[in-house]
Amino acid sequence: MGDDRQSWTAAPGAAERARSVLAAAWSCAVTAEGAREEFVGAHTVTDDGRVLLRVPEDSALLAAAICAPRGEPSAVLEFADVAPVPVRSRIRARLWLAGWFSSVQDGHLAFRPTRMVLRQLSGAVVVDLDEFAAAAPDPLATAEARLLTHLADCHADAVERLTRLVDTGSLHGAVRVQPLAVDRHGLTLRIERVRADGDVRLPFHAPADDVAELTERMHVLLSQASAVSCPRALQRQRADRDG
Repeated sequence: MGDDRQSWTAAPGAAERARSVLAAAWSCAVTAEGAREEFVGAHTVTDDGRVLLRVPEDSALLAAAICAPRGEPSAVLEFADVAPVPVRSRIRARLWLAGWFSSVQDGHLAFRPTRMVLRQLSGAVVVDLDEFAAAAPDPLATAEARLLTHLADCHADAVERLTRLVDTGSLHGAVRVQPLAVDRHGLTLRIERVRADGDVRLPFHAPADDVAELTERMHVLLSQASAVSCPRALQRQRADRDG
């Protein structure tokens, strides 16, 4: 019974979440030696947690790596996790890595983090570096943008049906509901109101390790939602919209 309960309450840990942010992020801001540079599509992450950054030959960061004592300038890397669906407050998380750069071959710099901070809507947490090195990104991280965009654009009726699984108090004053995030453990909905927003998580009955399993988990949620009557708050919202 304990395992069943865990599957319903599980959420990504800080180390896994940090790995997922790095896997899905397309851009990176680097502050080093008093200068700040933005890099797009230039980073990769090794299995042991080092960040490899491809930099142009005229980059101030590359020059700093060459000129710094021992060739290892200190730096802070910042990554933003942006919701793929247009909602208010689209930044879902920010990840900061403080550490050292060292030169490697072919215009790449290897970054060794010494401190890592993940800030989400629930607050900031220091990520354990050993846990980060051992963690893997969520298996849905690189597909999440496509999956959420498809759900929002092509299955708005399904999103509305899923709100039947949300406590009616959380839907009070709702003007729009959008899918905000999905991971192997569950789906998060953004409840937008006139003056404030709120997020509600719908956990899966078991983790989804690929898109095929995610499809099955979503079908289970939709089946559960179909057995619940439509919340009055959403009935009024639909009536106002149609009217």
